[in-house]
Formats: sequence, C-alpha cells, structure tokens
Amino acid sequence: MPNLILLRHGESQWNLENRFTGWVDIALSPKGREEAHQAGEKLKSYKFDKAYTSVLKRAIDTLNIVLKIIGQEKIPIEYDKALNERHYGALQGKNKAETGQIYGEKQLKLWRRSYDVPPPKDVTELNPDGVSESLKDTAARTLPYFESTIIPDVLAGKDIIVAAHGNSLRSIVMKLDNLTKAEVIELNIPTGVPLLYRYDTKGNVLEHRYL
Repeated sequence: MPNLILLRHGESQWNLENRFTGWVDIALSPKGREEAHQAGEKLKSYKFDKAYTSVLKRAIDTLNIVLKIIGQEKIPIEYDKALNERHYGALQGKNKAETGQIYGEKQLKLWRRSYDVPPPKDVTELNPDGVSESLKDTAARTLPYFESTIIPDVLAGKDIIVAAHGNSLRSIVMKLDNLTKAEVIELNIPTGVPLLYRYDTKGNVLEHRYL
C-alpha cells in the first residue's frame, strides 16, 4: 500500500520570532533543525521512491536532513514553487502579535486562517510587487500541481514525501479531508511532524495520522 507523507518544515527563524514569513527565504532555527532530525527518526522505517519540495530553503533543508537520517539522499527530488508558502503580502516580516494589536485579533485570525480573505497588498520592501494570497489563492496553484504530479505517483504505488509549508499543506489537507471553509479556519499543521496518508490500490485513503 503506497504511503504519502506530508511534512511541514521545521521551525524557521521567523517562526521563532513570531513573524509572517510567506515567500521570504528564511532559514531553519536550531529548534527547526532538531524538529527535522526528529521527523527523520520517525521515518526510518519508510522507504521513499521520490520527494517533492517547495523552492524555499526552510523546506529544502528540512527534507535534506530527513533524507540524510533515513539514508535515502539519492532518491529523485522535484522542486516547485507551487508548493511554496502562501504570500503574506504587506504583512511579510511583521510581528504577528504587534499586527494583532494594530488591527485586532479577529482580523488577524481572518488573515492567517480564513479560506478567502487575503492579507493587505500594499507594496513594501519585502513585497515590491504588491502580491498577497489567501488560502484560496494558494490552493489555486498548489492543488493542480498536487493532483497532476504528486497523486499520480502515489496511485502508481510509489511512496512519496512532500516537504512544504503550513498553508500549502493546509490547502492539500483541506482537499484530502473534505474540510469546509469554516473547518479549515481551525486547521493548523505543526512544524516538523510527519502526516501520513496510506492509500489502497484504488486510490482510497485507508488511514491518515500524525507520526
């Protein structure tokens, strides 16, 4: 039975500092590297045929640490920005607690957790193009890639690991678990904890759980 492992990167330096990261390419914190090591220890009994990751180094480094620990550094790896974190627009680099104090906790939660409310799109130094994405926008680029590229590998019987981000993975889990827009608000993917989906030969999910 093929296995799909979804893995959010370990804690980044900006996770540690409670800052919105988005597409800013921030490294893992020491704790994040340790979380990646722990994920590798949990995955030692798995043998993967292929890995997928975003193009951001916190996901790439998490994946590389895991593959080194499990002795599978030579498996094929595909890198794609479709798996990148959502773009937090004008909020990128800002402290989340301070943002909540300015705009209110209710608005902050909408920007962080809602399905279709994007962050502000103002042009800033960390967002010169004025881009911003809601979870809906993130899903619009993540899910087509997931469904056209990753799932066919799983259905072909391959064991796959995907290293990505809180919101790109939330969009995937929302689809896999048939979550509503209201339910996804409460969904949080923890850093560095492998999430297993085990499939049968017909593509049905037999089980899913954190390892």
